[in-house]
Amino acid sequence: MNDVTLRKSYVTLSIPNILNFRPLIIYTKKNKMKKSIRYFTFIALSAGLLFTSCVSNKKFTASVAQNDRLQKENANNLGKLNECNMLGLKSKEDIAALQKENDAVMKDYSGVKNDLMVLSAQSNMTIREQATRLKSLQDKMKAQTDKTNELKNSISKALMNYKTDELNVYQKDGKVYVSLAEKLLFKSGSDVVDPKGKAALKTLAAVLNSSKDFTVAIEGHTDNVPIKTNKFKDNWDLSTARASSIVRVLTNDNGFDSGRITASGKSEFHPVGINTTADGRANNRRTEIILSPDLQEIYKLLYQ
Repeated sequence: MNDVTLRKSYVTLSIPNILNFRPLIIYTKKNKMKKSIRYFTFIALSAGLLFTSCVSNKKFTASVAQNDRLQKENANNLGKLNECNMLGLKSKEDIAALQKENDAVMKDYSGVKNDLMVLSAQSNMTIREQATRLKSLQDKMKAQTDKTNELKNSISKALMNYKTDELNVYQKDGKVYVSLAEKLLFKSGSDVVDPKGKAALKTLAAVLNSSKDFTVAIEGHTDNVPIKTNKFKDNWDLSTARASSIVRVLTNDNGFDSGRITASGKSEFHPVGINTTADGRANNRRTEIILSPDLQEIYKLLYQ
C-alpha cells in the first residue's frame, strides 16, 4: 500500500474518530456549565445568607439598644414614683403637724378672744371708773397677801417647838406649805398617825380653824423604795392612805371644816431630795399640808 492510500486510510479513520469524540466534548462542556451554574448559585445563596445575616445582626443590635433605653426609662420612672410617694408621706406628716399647730393657735385665740371681751367691756368704763376698779383690785390683793403672810407667821409660831427635820413652814406661789416628815407622823410603812404627830396636827388645826379664807389640800409623798404588803400594794396606796389619815385627824378629831379639805397621794413622783442617799429619801417621805387663799372675790372683781 502506497503513501497516498495510507494517507486516505488515515483520514478515513480519523474523521470518524473525531466525530465519535464530539459527544464527549459536548458532555464535558455541559458539565462545566453545570458546575459554573452551581458555583454561581452557591455564591448567590452565600451572599444572600450573608446579607440576611447582616440585616439580622443590625436588627438585633437595635433591639438590644432599645431594650437598654427602655430599662433606663423604667428605672427613672420608678425613681420618680418613689420620690412622689415619699413626698406624699412627708406631706401627710406636714399636714398633721400643721393641724396640731393650728389647734394650739385656735386655743390661744380663744383665750385672747375672752380677754378682748373683758377689755372691751372695760373700755366702756370711764377713766374714773377704771381707776376706782383698779384701786379696789389692788386693795384686795394686798389684803389677801397680808392674810397669807399672817397665816404663815401664825403657823410658824404655833409649831416653833418642832425641829426642822420634823416639819417646815414656807411660802410658795402665794400659798403656805406645812411639810411634815414621816418621822413625826408615821412609823415606816404605816398610815397610822403617831401620838406626837397628832399633837402637832391639833396645834395646826387651832390656827386653821381661826382662818376662813383658805382651803386645805393634803398630799402624801414617799421615796422610790417599793412597798408591797397585805395592806398596801404599792407607794400609791401608802401615800394616799397617809393623806387620808391626816384629813381624819384634822376633821374628826379637831373639827376642821370637811368642805374645805381634800386628800391625794403623789407616791414617789414629786421628790424634794435625791433618792440615792438616806437623807434624800427621808426628805421625800413626807406629808404636805397646802393652804391656798380663797381668790373668789378677786376673780369676781377682775371679770365682772
